[in-house]
Order: sequence, then C-alpha cells, then structure tokens
Amino acid sequence: MTTFPRLAAVALLAGLVAGCSSGSAGGYVAAGARPGAAPLTVEQLAAKVGCEPRMQVDAPEIRTGYCKTPDGEFFVTTFAGQSGKEAWMAAAPEDDPHLVGDLWAVLAGRQVLDLLEERLGGDLHVKDAATKEMRVVG
Repeated sequence: MTTFPRLAAVALLAGLVAGCSSGSAGGYVAAGARPGAAPLTVEQLAAKVGCEPRMQVDAPEIRTGYCKTPDGEFFVTTFAGQSGKEAWMAAAPEDDPHLVGDLWAVLAGRQVLDLLEERLGGDLHVKDAATKEMRVVG
C-alpha cells in the first residue's frame, strides 16, 4: 500500500472513530467545526459564504462583522463562551430571524438566512406569527 492510500485510510478511520465516539454528548457541531476544536471566528464563518467582513464589534467576549454578498446583507457574530451567546439570544431582535450555531449567530432577513444556512449549517430561529415567540425551523 502506497503512502497516499494509507493516509486516506487513516483519515477515514479517524473520522469514523470521532463521529461514532460517545464523547460529543450529542452537542451541535456546525460549519465544519469539530468537537473540542476552537470556535470559528467571524472571518472564518464569513469566508465560508464569500465575504470579507467589516468589523463592527471587536471585543474579547463578542465580535461582530458586517457582510454584503450576492446573497444579501447580514451580520456575523461570534461569542467567547456559551453565556455570551445566551445573553445575545435573549436580547436578539424578536422580529428578525437569525441563524444560530455553536458560539456564533448570523442576523439577516429570512431569504438571506435560508441561503446562508446551506453553507453554514446552524439552526434557523424565526418568530412564530401565531404565538409571537421565537422557534427553531427545520
């Protein structure tokens, strides 16, 4: 067996072991993130959808970048920890849908988020017209 096929086989086996291990505790992993890996940055998320973000907030606990692409305009926000994400979710504009992943969120109109979800993953949160409460779509 030559070197390249061996490396491919080892990579495949490592992926299968990681995917089947019980260490993930059923947590959500989005946009190419791996359990235990460093959270994706605003720049990494934006690059996945063809954008170079214009940074709006660049603080240790929260970072937000503005993007404008052929898909539309949107804001990409990343959080240093789960508590920051939860605080943002609690304060997020109720009338605006948002796409939420592991320590990141994207805020935009529904049509834009539908396009971005294909490449970023995440859960789409929208306001239910009947109950006036946010719900996860999909």
